[in-house]
Amino acid sequence: MAKYIEMIRIRFLMMLAYRTNYYSGILIYSINIGAYYFLWQAIYGGKEDIEGLSVIQMTTYIAISWMARAFYFNNIDREIATEIKEGKVAVELIRPYNYLGMKTMQGLGEGIFRLLFFSFPGMIIVSFIFPLQVSVNLQTWLFFALSIIFSFIINTQINLLTGITTFFLFNNDGLIRAKRVVIDLFSGLLLPIHFFPLWAQDIMGYLPFQSISYVPSMIFTEGIVGNAVTQAILMQVFWSVLLLIPIQILWYFARKQMIIQGG
Repeated sequence: MAKYIEMIRIRFLMMLAYRTNYYSGILIYSINIGAYYFLWQAIYGGKEDIEGLSVIQMTTYIAISWMARAFYFNNIDREIATEIKEGKVAVELIRPYNYLGMKTMQGLGEGIFRLLFFSFPGMIIVSFIFPLQVSVNLQTWLFFALSIIFSFIINTQINLLTGITTFFLFNNDGLIRAKRVVIDLFSGLLLPIHFFPLWAQDIMGYLPFQSISYVPSMIFTEGIVGNAVTQAILMQVFWSVLLLIPIQILWYFARKQMIIQGG
């Protein structure tokens, strides 16, 4: 376990060396939040609430969705694809650690850095600019913290699956870009899930994407409370376990037919 903790530390220090990119990222995310804030202000048009969310709750939902994205987002799928194309994966596979575990820890180190230097300061800055409704309920914060951890796990597992497909496709840049669009749309980052048509909500109920952004954001804004929170987190646990199955199956066959393109 010590070697995986060291990977988290190394990735954290690497991100720290290029932290200017994330300071500028705070500005970019703030602009995104501002654009959505004025858009939803126009959509609400003086209404007290839409689909059970007040305009302040919606603003908070937008802000926390984007700032939470900074934690769970990573590019390990693209890193895996690059290492396969360059032939570096052959060396990685003979090293004394689990390759997928190592990539997960690197993503976690990156996420911790963004949480400390991006999400926290970003939320403070945004709270001075836009009206937010931040709960003082400790239980809400605890549930949100637990939920955001599962968001990272599920998003990382999907990235691992996407990265592993490079063993079979050899060039999956298009798939990686498509995956990012699908996650941003169907996770509830751009639009809360309950704003979709009922038939779309039914379909998305069978997909893991809403467990990435929608669930933690709704918990934070207290858009869901009581037993609904427990059920939502259990759904995240379910997807976290279920996604391990295709990852292990795909990884097994990927190693069997590995072809090194470079190196």
